[in-house]
Amino acid sequence: MTLLKPEQAAVETAPGSTPPSRSFLDSFFHITARGSTIAREFRGGLVTFFTMAYIVILNPLILGGFSPDNAPTDVAGGWLSAAQVGAVTGLTAGVMTIIFGLVANLPFGLAAGLGINSFLAVSVIQDVTWPEAMGLVVINGLLIVLFGVTGARTAIFRAVPKELKAAITVGIGLFIAFIGFVDSGFVRPTAGGPPVQLGTDGSITTLPTLVFALGLLVMGILVARKVQGGLLIGIVATTVLAVIVEAVFKVGPGSDANPGGWHLNTPVLAGHLVSVPDLSLVGQFDMFGSFSRIGGLAATMLVFTLVFTNFFDAMGTMTGLAKSAGVAHKDGTFPRLKSAFIVEGIGAVAGGATSGSSNTVYIDSAAGIGEGARTGLASVITGVLFLGSMFLTPLTSVVPLEVAAAALVVVGAMMMAQIREIKFSKFSVALPAFLCIVTMPLTYSIANGIGVGFIAWTVISAASGRIRKVHPLMWVVTVGFLVYFARGPINALLGA
Repeated sequence: MTLLKPEQAAVETAPGSTPPSRSFLDSFFHITARGSTIAREFRGGLVTFFTMAYIVILNPLILGGFSPDNAPTDVAGGWLSAAQVGAVTGLTAGVMTIIFGLVANLPFGLAAGLGINSFLAVSVIQDVTWPEAMGLVVINGLLIVLFGVTGARTAIFRAVPKELKAAITVGIGLFIAFIGFVDSGFVRPTAGGPPVQLGTDGSITTLPTLVFALGLLVMGILVARKVQGGLLIGIVATTVLAVIVEAVFKVGPGSDANPGGWHLNTPVLAGHLVSVPDLSLVGQFDMFGSFSRIGGLAATMLVFTLVFTNFFDAMGTMTGLAKSAGVAHKDGTFPRLKSAFIVEGIGAVAGGATSGSSNTVYIDSAAGIGEGARTGLASVITGVLFLGSMFLTPLTSVVPLEVAAAALVVVGAMMMAQIREIKFSKFSVALPAFLCIVTMPLTYSIANGIGVGFIAWTVISAASGRIRKVHPLMWVVTVGFLVYFARGPINALLGA
């Protein structure tokens, strides 16, 4: 969609006539100026929530459990209650997404970042306690806020060549499509031979994956026919189909004993739909305890890893989303860039302070953007629904991951359109862009893709006689990424 300038979007009036009045929401969020409508923003906010809602279920499964036997335990044997993690996940996502919408006026949803939560649960708590791990997350967030306030983050963003920014967008599109394929079971890992395969032994043999495929086709047809609310209609219709399939065939949740089951949540309308949230985890963090437990060097390396992952994942995500929303300028920047970076950093602080893990911008927001969302009003709607999810966790879990996965694949296809901005006929541009694009899905990391792209761009440009065209900040970030990729050997060498 082409971004309309305010003067283009304004309704023309005859000389001397009174311009039509606009609602407060329209004026505050500049809805008409961005070529959108209030109804479209509401639909986009709904779609973003339904596409992101899985985090309210998934984050507690990653960070917590219902007993010490099925939860990640820290170095002191401590563990997090899944119910409490679910409550703070909805709380923090709701508050931060609303703040982001009001301050940054962009249709991006924030929630506990996947990757960082797994890093905490698998690696960090092997050496520190949960409160100490969350303290490291808070420090990480404060550093990111500092980078945002001082303008360092904005300066780095502006230093990135436009071709790399386009490659980041395309890579994210390919990445979220791949996430959708994997989450739905359409693509599965193999025990031997190629890394992945189609379904089971090259066939679609499970009902949840079939529901995904049908949902993908339904959403694709609705979007291709430019039906208003196509993605939302597709999500609701496919969810209804999933509920019927589960009622008739009793598929059940997926497990080693039931590999053909639903991947995350089973689409069943049963039992209580309302629950009272337990917010006991709010404030349960120890900011500096890890430094005394494992030493300053080891704790600093953990913070470095968190900052680098958080910093560049969010930067890449916002780049792609802004382009998809049609609010990006020619140089890849977008309105209220500095504010967006600062609020996103505050999300990391809030996530650590509530023990729900660092909150960051979600690539799943692209689904709402694909539905037409262009302003922060959509984020406010998404945030309000996240706050409601604290009380309606059972209802939220009705939408299966396979349905959300279908929406991600459709949106991934939309984001691939940015590939036209990359000059593949010029190999010094083509190779870094290509490496950036393919590394994201292959390593399941936006930060990895950006890092490989940055290093390749800087080195190839310098070796091709274009060293003066490489911004000095690109060199600084390239060195940082080299340290980031070598952090394992560096830790071992320093004994951290």
